[in-house]
Amino acid sequence: MMKLIENSDLPKETFGVKVAPELLAQTVRVYLSNQRQGTQSAQTRAEVSRTRKKLYKQKGTGGARHGDRKAPIFVGGGVSFAPKPRDYSLNLSQKMRRLALLGALTVKKEAKAILVVSGADKLTGKTKELATFLAGLKVKGSLLLVTDQARENVWRAARNLENVSILPANQLNAYEVLKAGTVLFMEEALEKFGPAGEKKAEKKETKAGETVKEKSAKTVSKPKAKKVVGKKKS
Repeated sequence: MMKLIENSDLPKETFGVKVAPELLAQTVRVYLSNQRQGTQSAQTRAEVSRTRKKLYKQKGTGGARHGDRKAPIFVGGGVSFAPKPRDYSLNLSQKMRRLALLGALTVKKEAKAILVVSGADKLTGKTKELATFLAGLKVKGSLLLVTDQARENVWRAARNLENVSILPANQLNAYEVLKAGTVLFMEEALEKFGPAGEKKAEKKETKAGETVKEKSAKTVSKPKAKKVVGKKKS
């Protein structure tokens, strides 16, 4: 049975950080750019398969001067400045993505748009069961349900509900948080955003760097002291 946890203690390390609007805007732009496939393509006049014969003689017709029918002015001709496949992807550092996510969660908390629920792991997968619970919350707009991991029973229960999306905690991003009207956390998922969960994430991020530092520290040897040879007395 799902129950709403009222007056839940949200960790300040996650839901009380300093918000940087410029970083949030940049993160949204990067996310949307990375969703673009970049497969659009059109033919220029050089690529259109058509005759290259001159349409009519240059002078004496009373009409405008034209070359062949592949010009962009004609139907079936090439496209001026035709779009071609390109890569729209942009990069954002892992630290910036993390700060943007925490900033987005802080914005939602200040707007009182974050809820915590328990018992979601015991759902049977029936849409009616979850729909009845959400109707009691009287949530307006879209809702994002954050799970601790990929749960098939929760996904089956929510897949046919309008304006309801599901994401596991490890795939949560600033764009999805800002896009949703309300963010509903499973109690188990909220634990991953606490101090203990952040420490685990930091260890994973710095593990590679620590091993490199350890190796470099072992390989670098201390400089040998130079021997001072005194002059022989005559």
